[in-house]
Amino acid sequence: MEYAVSVHDLVKSYGGTRAVDGVSFDVALGETFGLLGANGAGKTTTLECLLGVRRPDAGSAAILGMDPRTQRKELFRRVGVQFQEARYQDKITVDELCRATRALYREADDPARLLARFGLGDVRAQAVESLSGGQRQRLFVVLALIPRPEVVFLDELTTGLDVKARRDVWKLLREMRQQGMTIVLTSHFMDEVEELCDRVAILCAGRIVFSGTVPEAVASGPFGSLEEAYLAYAEPADAADAVEPATPATAGTVATPSTAAALGTPATAESPEGGTRESL
Repeated sequence: MEYAVSVHDLVKSYGGTRAVDGVSFDVALGETFGLLGANGAGKTTTLECLLGVRRPDAGSAAILGMDPRTQRKELFRRVGVQFQEARYQDKITVDELCRATRALYREADDPARLLARFGLGDVRAQAVESLSGGQRQRLFVVLALIPRPEVVFLDELTTGLDVKARRDVWKLLREMRQQGMTIVLTSHFMDEVEELCDRVAILCAGRIVFSGTVPEAVASGPFGSLEEAYLAYAEPADAADAVEPATPATAGTVATPSTAAALGTPATAESPEGGTRESL
């Protein structure tokens, strides 16, 4: 089987504390995979090592068979990254940001088409800073999809969206999966995970404590739902304190919610201020 993402025996420590402690998982091409866990469980550090933002102390990580630290240029146009928060130059408009992002890629998707599909066609002329939380979240997903990525990483993609908007985004992601896109997502909404994910891995204190399908998670104990299983695995009563430190955002470019920030590739177009991210 070919894998879009491979992580093996990943270890990352801060001081004497292991934020990631021997994490391993694979994501098949075309699969939708959920990386789950409470705040501080190790998701942020795992994905930062996977995206080449941090150097692991041990283990390996690869995307599309490539090392994200040494093959950033090759990965730049093949991976999209959506972060939960970002900063931009004052007054930059939605249209300006999308056009500048598109200029970074040779075979980019049409931003106007994506904006329309995500219900943002009527705010193209507005400043990004004036958007509502839900509109900003949808914009960040659009920016991650402009490169036509083979693999896209989505961080809490429907936070701040109403019920209809969430389901509209789910529908679009299912369509993208049918077209062969590999999706790696984090979410605290278990209904979203059940709707979208083929498989999940649950992290607790830097270790994967469950890996498998949603039905397998529910069947692994006396659980009536994925939410019950998640709470039992991710937040056990005797769990150690969270070990993952809050880390400052990674500086980025105009494609900050997309690939340039995560893979550290310098932008060639005029760009807004670097993007920032919150802990996953």
